[in-house]
Amino acid sequence: MDSRCGQGKVIRMRVEDDRISSLPDDLIHKILSFVGLKLAVQTSALSSRWRYIWTSLPYLNFSSKDFSTLPKFTNFVKHFISGRNNLLEVSSVKLTFHGKVSQLFVRRILDYAFTHNVQKLTVRSLDDQDDLHVSLFSCQSLKSLSLYRLKPAPTWDLPSLTTLYLDDVTFFGDEGIGHISKCANLKNLTLHRCRLERSYGVTVGFNIHLPELSNLTLEDGCLF
Repeated sequence: MDSRCGQGKVIRMRVEDDRISSLPDDLIHKILSFVGLKLAVQTSALSSRWRYIWTSLPYLNFSSKDFSTLPKFTNFVKHFISGRNNLLEVSSVKLTFHGKVSQLFVRRILDYAFTHNVQKLTVRSLDDQDDLHVSLFSCQSLKSLSLYRLKPAPTWDLPSLTTLYLDDVTFFGDEGIGHISKCANLKNLTLHRCRLERSYGVTVGFNIHLPELSNLTLEDGCLF
């Protein structure tokens, strides 16, 4: 009898420990949004219930910090994108990387996000990227954009954008910053540690015309 009771406790404990598996997919997706995609993919080994959960994740958090080398990270990203359910939209994409990545690599992630109606996008470089910029920004669905240590895009077409955060970005004259005015529905703008350099030795200023802007934050900026 004692043995049977012991077995019952084990079974009951196992059921209680695996309560998370009984949750609907959208709640599991939300839980996995707080971890990197490497760990999210590894959950496929838990059981048949978890085998394909990662293929339907709407929150994509790519981080090179989860990998020992940059090539391993870029290879993982390539296989993740090719293995994800291509019919499902993406709510948010975060890309964080350390070291020199190619323009093509960044472009591939952005193109995937844009073609899957992403609403929130964050691209963060942990190193200075003098030769890397986010080019030809065109997305009808994007509402929130954050860029860290990257050159601003030469052309922006973001009609739905309401929140923009730029950190450690250098503008040359008004060439880059002037394009912010094309985001007609922008309501929240933060420029943190951004720099405006002189053009051919001439000090220049800049104008931003945003009729819907309600919050503007300028922090630790400087003029060269």
